[in-house]
Amino acid sequence: MLTPTSDLPRETLLAELAGAVTEPARVRSRALDVHALGPDASHFQLTPQAVVVARDAAEVGALFRTSARTGVPVTLRSGGTSLSGQGVTDGVLVDVRQHFTDLTVLDGGARVRVQPGVTVRRLNAHLAAYGRKFGPDPASEIACTVGGVIADNSSGMACGTTENSYRTLESLVVVLASGTVVDTGAPDADALLRAREPDLHAGLLRLRDRVRANPSSLATIEQQYAMKNTMGYGLNSFVDADTVPELLTRLMVGSEGTLGFVAEATFRTVPLRPHAASALLVFDDLATANRSLPALVGTGAATLELMDAVSLRVGQSLAEVPPELAALDVDRQAALLLEYQADDPDQLAALTADAAPVLADLALAGPAPLTTDARARAALWKLRKGLFTAVSWARPSGTTALLEDIAVPVPALAETCTALTALFEEYRYGDSVIFGHARDGNVHFMITDRFAEPEPLRRYAAFTEAMVDLVLGHGGTLKAEHGTGRVMAPFVRRQFGEELYEVMRETKRLLDPAGTLNPGVLLTDDDEVHLRHIKVTPTVEEEVDRCVECGYCEPVCPSRDLTTTPRQRIVVRRARARARAAGDDALVAELDDQYAYDAVQTCAADGMCQTACPVLINTGDLVKRLRTDDHPAPERAAWRTAAGHWDTVGRLGSTALSVAGAAPGPVVRGLNRVARAVAGAETVPLWSPELPAGGTARSTVAGELARRPGPVVDAVFLPSCTGALFGPAEVDGRPTPGVQWSVQELCARAGVRLAVPSTVDGLCCGTPWTSKGLPEGHAAMVARLQLAVRAATSDGAVPLVCDATSCTEGLRHALEGTGVEVVDALTFVADVVLPRLPEADRVARLTVHPTCSSRRLGLDADLARVASAVAEDVHVPVDWGCCAFAGDRGLLHPELTAAATAPEAAEVARVGGDAYASCNRTCELGMTRATGASYQHVLELLAARLPG
Repeated sequence: MLTPTSDLPRETLLAELAGAVTEPARVRSRALDVHALGPDASHFQLTPQAVVVARDAAEVGALFRTSARTGVPVTLRSGGTSLSGQGVTDGVLVDVRQHFTDLTVLDGGARVRVQPGVTVRRLNAHLAAYGRKFGPDPASEIACTVGGVIADNSSGMACGTTENSYRTLESLVVVLASGTVVDTGAPDADALLRAREPDLHAGLLRLRDRVRANPSSLATIEQQYAMKNTMGYGLNSFVDADTVPELLTRLMVGSEGTLGFVAEATFRTVPLRPHAASALLVFDDLATANRSLPALVGTGAATLELMDAVSLRVGQSLAEVPPELAALDVDRQAALLLEYQADDPDQLAALTADAAPVLADLALAGPAPLTTDARARAALWKLRKGLFTAVSWARPSGTTALLEDIAVPVPALAETCTALTALFEEYRYGDSVIFGHARDGNVHFMITDRFAEPEPLRRYAAFTEAMVDLVLGHGGTLKAEHGTGRVMAPFVRRQFGEELYEVMRETKRLLDPAGTLNPGVLLTDDDEVHLRHIKVTPTVEEEVDRCVECGYCEPVCPSRDLTTTPRQRIVVRRARARARAAGDDALVAELDDQYAYDAVQTCAADGMCQTACPVLINTGDLVKRLRTDDHPAPERAAWRTAAGHWDTVGRLGSTALSVAGAAPGPVVRGLNRVARAVAGAETVPLWSPELPAGGTARSTVAGELARRPGPVVDAVFLPSCTGALFGPAEVDGRPTPGVQWSVQELCARAGVRLAVPSTVDGLCCGTPWTSKGLPEGHAAMVARLQLAVRAATSDGAVPLVCDATSCTEGLRHALEGTGVEVVDALTFVADVVLPRLPEADRVARLTVHPTCSSRRLGLDADLARVASAVAEDVHVPVDWGCCAFAGDRGLLHPELTAAATAPEAAEVARVGGDAYASCNRTCELGMTRATGASYQHVLELLAARLPG
């Protein structure tokens, strides 16, 4: 019953699935679809037969019924960050992320109603305005979703056992295996369940009474749930809940998709506690750090995050490493990241004052002052939150990282860690690492090996048996917060005993009679399920080889709801490598054919994935190299020629836009469609009516600044060529003067002297060539650019200023090593110009779109400073994201920009604004197209709002 099988033919299965949804196109079975969506962050690898993108609870119910009828297992997937194998399947994978993203804040932030596809970070961003937050605080909050947090009963660094999902959840909208949808918070929920699910209703009450009547069961439950515990089903539900709706609500927490689907949840939120003091406490060794825990827990510490010596060494290799770690000569040391949190400064001062005597008595390896500095604290937490992926990245190429998650009573943690270290040595896991939430006695350990090979697999099996005996011998749990999954399913009986294990099995039988909801997960009849289907990670491209498939990149990827994400682009490359090694040429060819559009053409290559990746992988670098291979020699030669005649190319593009804008729309669209059909969508941009006419040559706008600049200048100004290609925005039906003119005007008003290179019309930052994968043309433009800029700036004697953030980023790469400082106009105006200007006439509300480049370059603070000079209220959408216009990508594939901007556009429509601004011309075009509002550069708005 726990492991159903089905011999249903593939075409029959696909037809059954298509009949369960309103749009058959959301049933996906191409090779790329199943290989891209199949893997999650765990060390297990299964390939689904099909992926279905569900639209609502009713569809999930229909899919459940189809699964039960056909015997084909079904597994739910949202963020894909689970680590224990509960999110993979060789049956049907149902995506419950894309269309389950509604979020409603209730009661002034005290409660929140949320769907399972919302990430924890997005949820907290919406709650922050109310001074509240979500109780669970997993380190993967950037990517993990509420659905997964509930399914795994994820906790985190500060929530412990009092603010986790189980304790903060009020009610659920649940889809049962039968397809019944019930709101457990509704007044008629009990009556509905009794009428529609009589066996389930009676059975849950019978199990409740059975548990409560057994003193031994009650004692075990009390002991097990005094600590973090996600092993098996939440048996404490039968003690804590009385009614069937309450039982169902609690049992769904930690059930890992084996009992039903949570379509919506209502939570009580917790205070944000905005005041905090943190310190990195370094000890001589792991044992000394662990022995300090009881005293530190007694001080009221909110977090005590343990990191062993290997963790610290890996942390030293990361970008933005905290200075106290960078200066450490790591040998055997271990550290605790300590933090106190409070509602107000006085409360924080009292906490830290009370803790001072305890901190003074610690046997530390060096001074560890508490800091309240936000930047310093952020660096410490970035280290800790990225630790799993960073340590995984450090593994030898071709090996698989396996992360375990245990908890023991805090007094037993030191002895447990010592014994674990001995097991690592005995079983030859020399690069193992221990870290985690020491305040709760909850630690994670990681081992790496080629587990799919026979000898390492036998050794891992023996190690696991020894580890299980160790943890259970200390009164601990084999899973604390990552869920049982496949990795610990064979050991649930050993941890809870026969009686309570049978209660779990009966719970499964009641809620999933057919046994088709995520079988083999949490409960299993297969004692070796944890040894099967272990992920093989072949070496692929250097740019992405260190990816651990954590999924942190996915929420910031512009193409996540259209085609593929960075993680998916990488796992398909790995699937291709496995297919090639197996001699499956047909699969290689099929993946290559589908990869062209889904992974290469629709990648914005904006680098946003790198901002979220703990090991700084920029999947765009891989895509750009793959694009290089797609260009025939004549095309590469043409683009190299264009680099030498960029002024002519610019004039032609500008003229074409002006002609298109003046001609009848139907005529232009018809000719445009024909050209795209003949030459291809990757070659000919798609014209649309909201595009402006062509712009004015940069040298013309510069005038005397280019022809005869003064003998002394404060900066050299290189306007973006996008301003010459695309004319300025229209606001209220009137064209604005454009950002180049505005920067020049602002500087003139402030008495700041500028010069513009005399050859400006032929210069470019080089981004068009790099984004398309055209290295020869890029090299030609960079050579030309460097010569002109070095001459204009007298070899870097004055800075070079640019008025488009993406071009600023491109210029910094192109001019690297020349000694020329490249400054974005946002920063230059905020630092140098704005203090010299009169106060502007502020609009009431300005809605601002930061760009991917402003985010990557750290310019958002300068954008906010300028925006605050022209608006009383500056609103940056919580659902902000890269617009994916990406130079010409939004013109070639407008569906990419439409998908990328949909969440932000919906928020902009709700909040409105008196003006709309960004800091890059193509991004302004993308947002204008997405929202219908006229976006302009924020510096244009500033120049227009100055008095006189």
